[in-house]
Amino acid sequence: MTTEQTRSGALGEATLGELAQALRGELIRPGDPSYDEARSIWNGAHDRRPALIVRCHGVADVLKVVEFARSEGLPLAVRGGAHSIPGFSTVDNGIVLDLAPMNGVRVDPGRRTVTAQGGCLWSDVDAETQAFGLAVTGGLVSTTGIAGFTLGGGIGWLVRRCGLTCDNLVGADIVTADGRYLHATEDENPELLWALRGGGGNFGVVTSFELRVHDVGPTVHAGLVFYRGEDVERVLHGFRSATSGAPDELSMAMNMTTAPPAPFLPEEVHGKPIVAVLGVWSGRLEDGDAATRPFRELAPVVVDLFGPMPYTAMQTIIDPLYPRGMWNYFRSAFFDDLDDATAGALAGAYARVPNPVSELHIHHLGGAMGRVPADATAFGTRDRDYILNVVARSMDADGYPAAIDWARAATEALGPDAAAYVNFTGEASEDRVRASYPKDTYERLVAVKDRYDPTNLFRLNQNIRPSSTH
Repeated sequence: MTTEQTRSGALGEATLGELAQALRGELIRPGDPSYDEARSIWNGAHDRRPALIVRCHGVADVLKVVEFARSEGLPLAVRGGAHSIPGFSTVDNGIVLDLAPMNGVRVDPGRRTVTAQGGCLWSDVDAETQAFGLAVTGGLVSTTGIAGFTLGGGIGWLVRRCGLTCDNLVGADIVTADGRYLHATEDENPELLWALRGGGGNFGVVTSFELRVHDVGPTVHAGLVFYRGEDVERVLHGFRSATSGAPDELSMAMNMTTAPPAPFLPEEVHGKPIVAVLGVWSGRLEDGDAATRPFRELAPVVVDLFGPMPYTAMQTIIDPLYPRGMWNYFRSAFFDDLDDATAGALAGAYARVPNPVSELHIHHLGGAMGRVPADATAFGTRDRDYILNVVARSMDADGYPAAIDWARAATEALGPDAAAYVNFTGEASEDRVRASYPKDTYERLVAVKDRYDPTNLFRLNQNIRPSSTH
């Protein structure tokens, strides 16, 4: 008998039977035909064996699961899109509260809001909002869940024009550790809303998000342009110049990677170092070519794929590069300027990339995101112009430790004390969490944690520890 079967059995058949009867959703146990499929998550580096998995069909199910986990002393993992890099979407010998069946979306064009349940993916939200020519800053990979992405901040193709996803969070429904079902807005539980805007999943299970939406698309000027890897420093310096003074409607990123065997790339570059510059112009469509042109003339071009395209196409354009099952470790660091020293450090890290599936991303920030007052939300860092996101991956366990070491070295080269982004942190580390928030913000988050989760039931996250556990 496996450990999780022992833990599940220890609860007693009567206890589990009562839980199953009380649920509208599905209770999955070790040994059930769907168990292995249900326990798997996007990041193949985490192979955990929960004692129970509950696929919740509504708020009533969430309330019952939270109460059950608390009363039985079970570790509780809350799963939205299951993209958690550190593996918070699952747990050994505990209970997984799976929100995936709760994926309803309702757009209110008049109020310019979208209400989406906690199990939604960005593809669900984009499909509905784009029917009305509306959007909010979303994930760069469409299979990402909206919940973790929003609660940790939310950097995407509209960040400079519309702000972070959490900046657009105007309301949330949440089940707290003591079983209360609360609504958080600027007028009702405002301190809780403040904490949900960047404080992660520390305060409860958010069952519904109400987000402000903006006029975007359905067609935008977007795409990718590729340069040879040997031109990386030239492209880095050019990227710095091109982003200087860029309008808010333009969000751009650099990807220092290895050329995939894609049909749109010449065969002679396949498998070789290549630099992609990609992004979205979300202003007037007729201005897009001129607005993106400075980024398409940084060095001799391998291929230029910029042009008018559906916003939903840009939102899915890199999906094939992020399949389920690969081993993933992410690392991040905000930085001020792409000066010579920084460009040299980044080029050096790129030269040491451990395998063809690991990458360095630089995203240009500022704009609307940078104009939000520092204390308006829990999101920690708004005064930096760039963020480095290191994507360290391997196909399986082979080479994974080397990829992790490389990622850590790449961010530390920008400064050992560089602020981190909780959504791009590959392990549960109190030091990295503290580095993600200014001191005053962190202390304010602890106060909110003390109020809504003093026993740290919701600890499988980038954890803000309550005072009682210090």
